[in-house]
Amino acid sequence: MSRSLNKVMLIGNLGKDPELKYTPSGVAVATFSMATSEQWKDQEGNAQERTEWHNIVAWRKLAEIVGEYMKKGKKVYIEGKLQTRNYEKDGVKRYITEIVADQIIMLDGAGQRTASNSVAEESAPSSSDAPKDDDLPF
Repeated sequence: MSRSLNKVMLIGNLGKDPELKYTPSGVAVATFSMATSEQWKDQEGNAQERTEWHNIVAWRKLAEIVGEYMKKGKKVYIEGKLQTRNYEKDGVKRYITEIVADQIIMLDGAGQRTASNSVAEESAPSSSDAPKDDDLPF
């Protein structure tokens, strides 16, 4: 039996306020960018920094929590999976790789808040319940 793993864990800062939208069938979806940075010294001893930007998407109750509580600049922990999808814009086929969040922990503020799709739903949706590409609001 062959097994595989698709898991992403990030700690970083939101690059913009999340956009909360709803699919035509009423499913909540939130999208936002997140920055992670690494720092090092080059061979001459000069400090260097590189920032990587990640596209994040959250669905259902997790999306509603994201839309309500998360703001640009806030530090968060995100756990999820990588997903690449394609869409067409102006007659050109485009691809986007994003992280589909399963769990988010807000690290800034008066206290840490944890949100997860598995806690928010009584029963996990099957893959046939997942929104179709034409339901995506972006």
